[in-house]
Amino acid sequence: MPNADFAPFAGLLAGGCLIFALITAALTLVVAIFYILSMQKALTLAGPQHRKLEPAMAWLLLIPLFNLVWHFFVVKHVSDAIRNWAAARGVQVDDAGYTFGLITCIANCCAIIPIVSLLAGPTALVCFIIWWVKVAGFNRTMGSQPA
Repeated sequence: MPNADFAPFAGLLAGGCLIFALITAALTLVVAIFYILSMQKALTLAGPQHRKLEPAMAWLLLIPLFNLVWHFFVVKHVSDAIRNWAAARGVQVDDAGYTFGLITCIANCCAIIPIVSLLAGPTALVCFIIWWVKVAGFNRTMGSQPA
């Protein structure tokens, strides 16, 4: 009975997998919270006259599955608010990172399709990082300008 030799390790392996899953979930939640704070800050800094989405609405991204659709709205409204703010001040921001945000949203939706996820997952991650860095840069720019 060769499997009996590995019986003591089965519980250890299961426990290790559970701990890994919990740590991954916790890290994902922390990243999501900081991301949402960045989106909320962008909407706040743009000012009420330049935005069409209340900053607190970004927190709806924490709702599983709904966030796949809501993320499209957040990306659109954040980039629009940044563009509107920049236009009022004569600052050039191109598309305010909208392209990378949109690719992130599309790739996230595609990442739930089994084989497609092999390409969509990494694409979503890379574009997500680029989009977030762009928004953070715009936040610094908007925060350094007088109101």
